[in-house]
Amino acid sequence: MDWSKTKTIFIITFLILDIFLAFQFTEKRNASQLDLITEASIEEQLEAEKITYPELPKEPKEGNYISGKMKFFTSEDIGDLKNQEINLDNSALLQSVFKEPIKLPTNGIDAKVQQLLKNEIIDGEEYVLWSVNEESGTILLFQQYAGKMFYNNTSNLSGILVMNLNKEHEIISYRQTMLDQIEEYDVKEIIPAIKALDNLYKNDHLKSGSDVTSVELGYYPLEQLSESQVLAPTWHIAVDDKVHYFVNAFEGQILEIME
Repeated sequence: MDWSKTKTIFIITFLILDIFLAFQFTEKRNASQLDLITEASIEEQLEAEKITYPELPKEPKEGNYISGKMKFFTSEDIGDLKNQEINLDNSALLQSVFKEPIKLPTNGIDAKVQQLLKNEIIDGEEYVLWSVNEESGTILLFQQYAGKMFYNNTSNLSGILVMNLNKEHEIISYRQTMLDQIEEYDVKEIIPAIKALDNLYKNDHLKSGSDVTSVELGYYPLEQLSESQVLAPTWHIAVDDKVHYFVNAFEGQILEIME
């Protein structure tokens, strides 16, 4: 064996490897710097358009899809409910009428609803108040998991609690659906909240002078499979306290707009 030639081949091989690794490092460093420049430019564009927003969540960096199954309510579930006439013709939909309507205060509705959830609703602590609509006489609540709300505007999906009001501002009835046996799977990177705002801006949903009033992470249903549902982490972005946007926190697409 010609050791001199072999040594030369090794030297050339390692030199090529060093050049390749240096090139890879430079590419990654440039990509990282480009990301920082891109995020800064997003903030600058929003500032130039006088679009304001609150302090944005920094966490989490990763999230999971979740799946759950419809809860089928049983006679055992409703055994402890007082002052209610229950209809369970469809066991996935609990419909209740209060024998004595529950008066709501003029102020502090949220506290009264929380008390009602705790004392009168099956697993009521799992629901969060979404809206009070005086015109339609309804209070809408969404189920939550790990402190994150299930954003849901489709009545045939589970995880919704709707309370009905009469003209005397009393809760007279409600209907409830629920997901249980919730499981997490498929960990993925979550896009930063600023990127979700940028997506809305680029799609002309954030106009000059808009005020983004809240940015929160929750879950949004992607599909329903017979008796189960799949939900993805989703950025909920409220604009001017009246328009609600839902942006997939994995892929960035705008899922729905609610007004």
